[in-house]
Amino acid sequence: MSFMPATGWRPSLCARSYGARRAFVQIVALCSAALAIATVTLPARAQAPVHQAPVHIVALGDSLTAGYGLADKDGFVPQLQAALAAKGADAAVVNAGVSGDTASDGVARLDWSVPAGTDAVIVELGANDMLRGIKPEITRQALDAIVGRLTQRHIAVLLCGMRAAPNLGADYGQAFQRIYPDLAAKYGVLLYPFFLDGVAADLSLTQHDGLHPTAAGVAVIVERIVPKVLQLIAQVHAQKPS
Repeated sequence: MSFMPATGWRPSLCARSYGARRAFVQIVALCSAALAIATVTLPARAQAPVHQAPVHIVALGDSLTAGYGLADKDGFVPQLQAALAAKGADAAVVNAGVSGDTASDGVARLDWSVPAGTDAVIVELGANDMLRGIKPEITRQALDAIVGRLTQRHIAVLLCGMRAAPNLGADYGQAFQRIYPDLAAKYGVLLYPFFLDGVAADLSLTQHDGLHPTAAGVAVIVERIVPKVLQLIAQVHAQKPS
């Protein structure tokens, strides 16, 4: 029985061990490089800007929203749209104002005036209720129905308040003006206390009837309400899934 010399197998064994060890090191190195690349590229993808779709806003109101007595470009909605664009806000505002509408009229046409896909609604109703001396309880019920149904549809709301004329008496005025802050608190929606702020009773900013704003009057309204509308848009973005 013969044996191979002791020196005959050690070199070959060492060669095989070194080759396996070298292959193993190369595999580990490749895996480490791949992991490093993934680690570098993933955060870059995560930080890429995400385009947000335009916010669709409906302005639900009466003649103050509709732009009574004004050229189309001078109404509340066109001036608001231009002001938002100047602020860099990506929003599309639809005019759902109907001259003469009361809050109850707004309830009756709510579903078709605020179609599916609407993100937010500016509610401007109640002035005609006040001018007609409608009981504040009726106006409250109608506005409650509007805001309640919009919030059920997960639509953000900016509720615009109105004030009563002094000739209607203190009791009427107090009951009427409480409607808006009460409903804003009840449903947790944004409130703009007085839609005609800065314009009411200023004859230089109202038309001959002393009620409806001129183009310059609308510009004052828009300038003052824009911060609240921007807040409304931010609220919509915060509620939308990223």
